[in-house]
Amino acid sequence: MSSSAPRAGAWSKDFKLHEIYSRLGRFLPPAMKQALLELMRMSRICRMVLATCLGSFVLVIFYFQSMFQPVMRRNPFATEACCPKGSHNALQELYNPTQAEFSGASFLHQARRDQVAEACRALGPPGAPPRLTPATCATWWWTTSTSCCARARQPQDPRPVQRPEINHRLNSFLKFLFVREPFERLVSAYRNKFTLKALRSGADVRFPEFARYLADPATRRDGPLNEHWAPVHSLCHPCHLRYDLVGKYEALEDDANYLLRLAGVAPRLRFPSFAKSTRTTDQMAAAFFHNVSAQQQALLYQLYRLDFLMFNYSMPSYLQLH
Repeated sequence: MSSSAPRAGAWSKDFKLHEIYSRLGRFLPPAMKQALLELMRMSRICRMVLATCLGSFVLVIFYFQSMFQPVMRRNPFATEACCPKGSHNALQELYNPTQAEFSGASFLHQARRDQVAEACRALGPPGAPPRLTPATCATWWWTTSTSCCARARQPQDPRPVQRPEINHRLNSFLKFLFVREPFERLVSAYRNKFTLKALRSGADVRFPEFARYLADPATRRDGPLNEHWAPVHSLCHPCHLRYDLVGKYEALEDDANYLLRLAGVAPRLRFPSFAKSTRTTDQMAAAFFHNVSAQQQALLYQLYRLDFLMFNYSMPSYLQLH
């Protein structure tokens, strides 16, 4: 009795396999039908080994696919990955516009690029990585550029970006920079970082004291200036990295929406309008500089002189440079 049970179980399994073969055989092409028949003739151990090998092969394919795919699509600033509609031709439309609405803006931004290039010729390219420019809505641009591509992004690859990938991004991605009149940006940073802080903590730093700190050569010898008031040319290095678009804070909404149209996300996405009453203006900057000595004004102008030249800002009329 004990020896007949295994034979009955094996016969039952073979009968089920033959039944499956007879049902599937009507729908399979001859080659697959023959392969299935050969599989049925194999022993149970051989079939288990074959199934294990096939499963391992499938897992290896999925592993390599998940490893290489983030390398191609992990960066949210890729024009081909972010916001597919129209973004692939963003650089072409900027440099050689085919749409009438882009023609006037294309000439304007070419003039701005030429202005930067002319100012850089006497300096030579400094070798340092570019950064976001505070006080020019950098937070909004960072949030938008990352969220707009959420549907195309893959989990971030922890490995550092290699030089070939860096070169690819520099050559094919749309690179933009937003700047602001240097002294208005300086006063805006002071109001945001010192005046508001003083209201909360009572630690009052007057603007003449802040100006004296920036004008002191020892300040720069101690280390780089804070990014909120460091000159843009030393922060974003436009002589080292050729920006395709140089936007200005004074025309922020127009330049920002032009950039969004180039990226193909307008009108679904528009740059938000800000209350002009809260902005730091030329008149407000003049009031802050009124109590700064002529010597310190001259030193501050020398500190930000390249920003004035590169981005075509005139020397403020309220400065007392004699």
